Amino acid sequence: MIKKIDITNPDIAKEVLSIQIPAYQIEAKLIGFDEIPNLKDTVDSLQQCGETFYGYYMNGNLCGIISFVIASFVLDIHRLFVDPKYFRKGIARQLLDHILYAEAGFDTVIVKTGNKNISALRFYPKYGFDQEEDLVINEQLSMAQFSMKIQLSNCETH
Repeated sequence: MIKKIDITNPDIAKEVLSIQIPAYQIEAKLIGFDEIPNLKDTVDSLQQCGETFYGYYMNGNLCGIISFVIASFVLDIHRLFVDPKYFRKGIARQLLDHILYAEAGFDTVIVKTGNKNISALRFYPKYGFDQEEDLVINEQLSMAQFSMKIQLSNCETH
């Protein structure tokens, strides 16, 4: 079950952090960069991030998260992660599908991921995203940015 969650609730923010940290620790190893900002999040920083959050729940357990901001007709995905215990079960795809159909007010979706995160680099093009130029953050990190135009309505994304 996917539902919108209130990240300003401290108990929910703690629950999100309990899977966010392990998920981003794995990404940090994959990309060889352990200074991912999401690894430094706290309950307070999550509560004040200004993002809209949806959670994927299985048997009452939070298994995955997607968060985003919509501005100027662009849905900017800030987080898409799955509890490592639930990798490779299609949860990320279901979360992405959900927001594309549940949200409105955008005609473009963008997302960034570490340039060495091979599974994400494969995931987004399969979903219909186009890779744009890489963003060099510093000597240790470059990010791949992807975008997807939504045609006519949110119901025609693929």
